[in-house]
Amino acid sequence: MFKHESIETNSGMLIVLTLVAISIGGLVEIVPLHYINETVEDVKDPVTGFDVVRPYSPLEQRGRDIYIREGCYTCHSQMIRPFRDEDLRYGHYSLAAESKYDHPFQWGSKRTGPDLARVGGKYSNEWQVQHLTAPRSVVPESIMPNYPWLQKTALDTSDIQDRMIALKRVGVPYSQTTTEYEANVKKFGEAVAKTLDINTAEANLLAQAQAGNYDGNPANVSEMDALVAYLQVLGTMVDFSKFDEDHFIQFR
Repeated sequence: MFKHESIETNSGMLIVLTLVAISIGGLVEIVPLHYINETVEDVKDPVTGFDVVRPYSPLEQRGRDIYIREGCYTCHSQMIRPFRDEDLRYGHYSLAAESKYDHPFQWGSKRTGPDLARVGGKYSNEWQVQHLTAPRSVVPESIMPNYPWLQKTALDTSDIQDRMIALKRVGVPYSQTTTEYEANVKKFGEAVAKTLDINTAEANLLAQAQAGNYDGNPANVSEMDALVAYLQVLGTMVDFSKFDEDHFIQFR
């Protein structure tokens, strides 16, 4: 009868089997990268032909940074699995393409709170502000902490260009040159391309914050503005009503 003790007491066998396990794990991680173009969906608008999944605008990106800073990811995943119960509760399962510009991505299965992959547009800006300020005032059973300082803290926009440049270096198609801008116009359309221009990032951020008035106070741009702008865009880029029900199965 085989005993695990025979491996643990034989250093040579333990080393060999450890290397085998690491090799298998490494192959599982590395091999799929060679088929990445076949597994990340190519999601284009059926009418315009533009890519519908775009990088975050400067305001949304700053909101995402705050989301990570405050540790929201420790309780909320952003990955709806292809199971019927998740489809009924959260909506269409998450696409790999929806996270291709996320650094780091927010996948996961640990949920102390609900998944947020499709929370965008589900609640009003006012609800989101109240929920972030005093969660139990809208969800009595919530165990989420209060974040009242977000609405009182002015958003630091001084380094937004540096943040976008850093993301550009890892593959996010923000533009700095005319050539890059024109490439984004062809890929996303002119309206989106303007929001991805690093040279006008701060102006674009302020314009979106004032137009959206996410925190209800148009007099200033707060961290609450940024975080709510980020939450409101989650899951809204792909309009699944424009695609056949089995359109994305080929990528699974």
